[in-house]
Amino acid sequence: MRDLTAIRIVLVGTTDSGNIGAAARAMKTMGLSDLALVGPREFPSDKATARASGATDVLERALVVDRVEDAIADCNLVLGASARLRAITVPADTPREAADRIASLPGSTRISVLFGREKTGLTNAELDLCQRLIHVPANPEYSSLNLAMAVQVMAYELRQCLLEPAVEVADDVPPATQAAMDGLFEHLERALIHVRYLDPDNPRQLMRRMRRLFHRAEPDADEVNLLRGILTKIERSTPPTHD
Repeated sequence: MRDLTAIRIVLVGTTDSGNIGAAARAMKTMGLSDLALVGPREFPSDKATARASGATDVLERALVVDRVEDAIADCNLVLGASARLRAITVPADTPREAADRIASLPGSTRISVLFGREKTGLTNAELDLCQRLIHVPANPEYSSLNLAMAVQVMAYELRQCLLEPAVEVADDVPPATQAAMDGLFEHLERALIHVRYLDPDNPRQLMRRMRRLFHRAEPDADEVNLLRGILTKIERSTPPTHD
């Protein structure tokens, strides 16, 4: 049996505080307890407490931050729930596939699952922070899910998968944390500008594509340090070019 407390549910920009309470209730019924709120319109609130219906302990422990990056910095895997197709293809799983994927990771892996705003979901910039998407295969003629319902679906699948005996993993090293990956991406962008592969005035989609590439690779902390060492060597040994 794996530790359900290693999974953080992150609600981004929630406008109706009642949905926060309902999501907390959905989490607690499935054994999840780690809730983070990014820029909620109103919290704490009596409405959230009422809708939590006994899951007020989840609300009381909730982490409240202004940026998504602060909610996921210590996580090794970040998944984003999305109902919309994107111009850039992002690997997507059903909730069950995502839960199976999490169950196969080392026990020390910390995971965040992001849920966006009720009307508009997650922005492209927020989805850039996610290694994979989660898409609920609902009725295509009426695919609208309430925020708390979406959390409940995912929480249920996680419980079913993670209460099974843990799968043995040969290499018990989790992927690098999101904070480490963000540091890598910032370093990579500087190095690409340094060698004039990236034009900061016309970046197009280069860094977004690079993020997708490294997210698919899921490097661990040692591999991120290795890559940053290479980038540092490039910066020091290659003089900046000029027109």
